[in-house]
Amino acid sequence: MQTNGKTLDSYMLELKQGQHRFENIFESLARMLFNDPGFIKPVIVNGKSTYDFTQFRAGKKHIIGLFEVINKFVAFIKDAAENGESKEMAFVLVGEPGNGKTFFVDFVSSMYRKYISIPENNKYTFRFKLPEDLDGYGKIRLIESQTYEDPVVLFMNLYNKIDDNKENLSKLDFDDPQIEKFFNNYRSLGADTEFILKDLINYYDDDVEKVKECIEIVKVPISETLGTITGKYPAKDKLTSSGVDLVGEESIQRLLHITNSNNPYRFDLRRGALARVACGGIHFADEIFKNKTDLLKIYLGVVQNRVIEIDAFKWPIDTLIIATSNNADVQNYRANDEEKPILDRCKFCYVAHNTNYKLQEELTKYALGEGDKTTFVGDKLHIDPNLTYTLSVIVTLSRLPRAEDKLTPIEMMKLAAGEVAGEKSVKTLAEIVDQLEHESDTTKRFGQKGLGQRDLARMINTQRGYSETNEGKCMFSLNVFKAAEEVILDYVQDNTERAKYFEDLKIAKDLYRKRIRTEMFNAFMDEPEAIKKDVMMYVNMIVGMGRSDLGPDKIITYRDPQTKKMQPIKIDERFVNAVENELEMKTQEQKESFRGQIRKIYAQRLQTDKNYDFMDNVDLVKAVTDTRLNSDIASAGGLVGALANRTNEDNEKLYNRIVTTMKNKLGYCTTCAQKTIEFFCTQDHQS
Repeated sequence: MQTNGKTLDSYMLELKQGQHRFENIFESLARMLFNDPGFIKPVIVNGKSTYDFTQFRAGKKHIIGLFEVINKFVAFIKDAAENGESKEMAFVLVGEPGNGKTFFVDFVSSMYRKYISIPENNKYTFRFKLPEDLDGYGKIRLIESQTYEDPVVLFMNLYNKIDDNKENLSKLDFDDPQIEKFFNNYRSLGADTEFILKDLINYYDDDVEKVKECIEIVKVPISETLGTITGKYPAKDKLTSSGVDLVGEESIQRLLHITNSNNPYRFDLRRGALARVACGGIHFADEIFKNKTDLLKIYLGVVQNRVIEIDAFKWPIDTLIIATSNNADVQNYRANDEEKPILDRCKFCYVAHNTNYKLQEELTKYALGEGDKTTFVGDKLHIDPNLTYTLSVIVTLSRLPRAEDKLTPIEMMKLAAGEVAGEKSVKTLAEIVDQLEHESDTTKRFGQKGLGQRDLARMINTQRGYSETNEGKCMFSLNVFKAAEEVILDYVQDNTERAKYFEDLKIAKDLYRKRIRTEMFNAFMDEPEAIKKDVMMYVNMIVGMGRSDLGPDKIITYRDPQTKKMQPIKIDERFVNAVENELEMKTQEQKESFRGQIRKIYAQRLQTDKNYDFMDNVDLVKAVTDTRLNSDIASAGGLVGALANRTNEDNEKLYNRIVTTMKNKLGYCTTCAQKTIEFFCTQDHQS
């Protein structure tokens, strides 16, 4: 505990000057979240408008997604800070394993510790320096507030009457609004602190000024490992769990010194987890409903009354209770009518898996970890540039419900990521989400079921154990599907879910095929973004064809939204028609309808994203790729044949050139370049 020589009066004067703050935990968190309006940004998630709080996106390893969870948490804090019902409730995150519940709580705790570390936000408490001749305490001469009570709380309890304490504050030139603001957060002293204060007041014959000389103001330590400011209590089994772990117990060591059996200081509250976060801190109850009944009854009292109680002695605390649980435990408690009181004191937030495959790529990078990977023998292990995408698509598809009558899995995945899905509207996705939100069985709601982050980690670990991974010194993307099958077979028990996940794997593999086709075209053109340029060329031609000033030379100029420069382009109707033929558009009406959609999307997206490139339109990308392959080397089969049959010198040169481009420009190693080409040439790819 740090000391700084502050007396109670000097601390109060510094408080008046704005060097310190007196506020409850919810007011502190609300100030942290809402202090800068620039941190709040409107976003669209699954077709609905919501808000994103950028504080949760800061740092090297920050929260990905969880928009609904963040909004519900922020609303809970704001309501509690404004004296709403949330002030007497716990915030409980409920969901399947591996969807980010614990990570969210740990991140919030870390964010709060950093905030409290700022000097003007530091927490302070006090300790008593007992006179040598004060009886009843033996050799104990220095006693610190066990619940880290704020000095202002002590100041508001120096006298028995509230009015006397208000008058005492007036003597330090606090005005009436400031005093009323203090007393809005009034709470009584803890049992032991009040007992010791009364002893000192009696010792000094009611001379409060003399009592103040025995009070020293000290700073509350901020420590994750000590559990101060933020602390965690993980659920234990019935043999090892005890209420002592939460509230503390009678201290044998103190009983050797304390002669008065009525002195509450004989109880060591710091032995429990709650006292260490009682000073405006956060208590994290991990898997709260796995605790036995007597611990949950303790939680009920703490949540409802914000009081630690032992043998009828009470210690008021100022703490946010945030907890996690899985769906099964919550459902079991709901089925037990006797446990309704604790459930009524919980604000439940049902946490879904991430369903945005683009955001999932960031989560997949977390699972892959940082730093160089090595094989069993210590050689550097290369990561296939398609691996992150492939893993992300596999797990994201598993989390999406089936609604074939409204959206295909691919359309749903694209819309959930904010991409274009042909003629399908994001409103359709929003309708599906709304419909599922009315399911009484929470596991049937949007994104609640699926392969979690832990399953993803198992896939990565399984693939790293393959002999071909270690021998080839590369985590090749195609091997992910084999690893995913093993994880599904080993860890998914429900046959219906297992069957769905295997169907999702087939869809993911088809998307992987299309991605490889694009990659091979880029490699063939010796240009990492060749297909992107050709897609945008098609789009610009379509936009140009709709212009009223198009001349007979079919040359138009347009301002490139990225470079801001004027660019000339000649409309090649044969190329445009070839692309649309690949999209199986046979009639002119179909083509004109499709072109109208492209123009509309182009106009809408450029308003919000000037770098939009249509690469999320998988069907269009595939059509442009096939068209270019057909025009450049007679047919796609021609490239397959040339790469598969390298008996002549020209084919061998083509193969070597493509491998070189893949290695030097596209991020492949020799192993994954050769295996990707091999996959491109297989009959499986052509199906």
